[in-house]
Amino acid sequence: MATCPPYPTRAHRHTHWWQHTWVRYGALITLLALSGLVILALVREQTGTQGFLVGLGLAVLPVPLLIAAFRWLDRVDPGPWRNLLFCFAWGACAAALIAIVANSFATRWIATATADPAGADTLGATVIAPVVEESAKAAAVLLVFLFRRRDFTGIVDGVVVAGVTATGFAFTENILYLGTAFGTDQLTGDSGIASVTAATFFVRVVMSPFAHPLFTVLTGIGFGIAALSPGRHHLRRALLPLAGLLLAMGMHALWNGSAGFGEYGFFAVYAAFMVPSFGLLTWLVIWTRQRELATVRAELPAYVLAGWLTPVEPYALGSMRARRIARQYARRHAGKEGARAVARYEACATSVAFLRRRGRRGRAGADFTARERALLEALWHLRGVARPALDYAARATAPPPPPLPRPVPPWAYPYGGVQDGGAQGVYGARTASAPYAPHPAPTPYAPYAPYPPYGPHAPYPAPSAPYGPHAPGGPYAPPGPHRP
Repeated sequence: MATCPPYPTRAHRHTHWWQHTWVRYGALITLLALSGLVILALVREQTGTQGFLVGLGLAVLPVPLLIAAFRWLDRVDPGPWRNLLFCFAWGACAAALIAIVANSFATRWIATATADPAGADTLGATVIAPVVEESAKAAAVLLVFLFRRRDFTGIVDGVVVAGVTATGFAFTENILYLGTAFGTDQLTGDSGIASVTAATFFVRVVMSPFAHPLFTVLTGIGFGIAALSPGRHHLRRALLPLAGLLLAMGMHALWNGSAGFGEYGFFAVYAAFMVPSFGLLTWLVIWTRQRELATVRAELPAYVLAGWLTPVEPYALGSMRARRIARQYARRHAGKEGARAVARYEACATSVAFLRRRGRRGRAGADFTARERALLEALWHLRGVARPALDYAARATAPPPPPLPRPVPPWAYPYGGVQDGGAQGVYGARTASAPYAPHPAPTPYAPYAPYPPYGPHAPYPAPSAPYGPHAPGGPYAPPGPHRP
């Protein structure tokens, strides 16, 4: 009987030099480095050396807070840091360079064609800038979506990638605006709260540090929904990112054009659109994160039945509080390496839960078997440190047991107690809450029922030795003892 190989095989073909990974990485790093040098020269030319340094010092203040916020949103299934570094560098260097060159060229062309410099500036800010800037930032989201598809699995990933890209773009743009404002103050002699620098800092860094991330996050949500769509819906997968990009452009244009709505137009747009939109998107992302945790709790019990996980782990891995307690416990007893091992264990368990969900929905790729096996083997190697920590976290965060039923005096019932010599009645011991047969207290970690098999059209082949037989569509049996 023929068996499928444990790993997908491909026909050997000649690899050209430009197809090597190191060549692609080198070309990308070179492109970003050259863009950074050019944008540095352009900003310094417009602001001067002193203005550039002042703008840099002020513009860097919101960056750690925004990066930490997006990283917090991605704690359930954190993506690799190299993706975030690429996104930030693209936004700060490549996207900013594209925006400065394209906006300047378009504004000058409109001013020359219409002989109306003021109208050209207004049109460039409300029409040209939103289209150019959002398209430049969306290019980073598209690149991650296409070439890091394994790390782009849903709405939260789209929000994080888009938000970090926009944070890098806003960082460079703030340097330019704050440095220019400082140069204006140097010419006019203004200083303190009444200066242009203070006003620019208050508007761009204090009031609206989330403006650019908010716009681009709409594009990221479009890509995230497209990542969740079945592969056969090609039109939907193409239109959803485009719809998110158009919404981002529209909100960006509304924000840029708010200054032309009268004396209080900016504050009206800020209060009526920006703050509610920010609150709504924040709620959406947090709700999506809770859905991810629910997916972890729902998918991992199948691996409990196969022996890969202990019965308490789905509960502990499906709670952010329990995860944090497990890492702290490992740090106290095994140092930083133990905490890192628990964090890797949590990440691998989350990834295998999401992979199983995609497999049940028919969206798993051809390498489903190899990826599941690699994740499960990583869990198996880390179990010595992670299992005691997760067991402790599960016991520390378990819900309290229900209160014991209040006993009732024997004389309260005619069929037992004192009247019949203390004998129990035919229905057993009586209590106030359950007078006949009290129900046993529920166990906090009852076993979960496994998912039904995937069926004859499984998206991945059956594993071969040394993993042993298993039910169709179910997880492999772990090496060594079948039960931990």
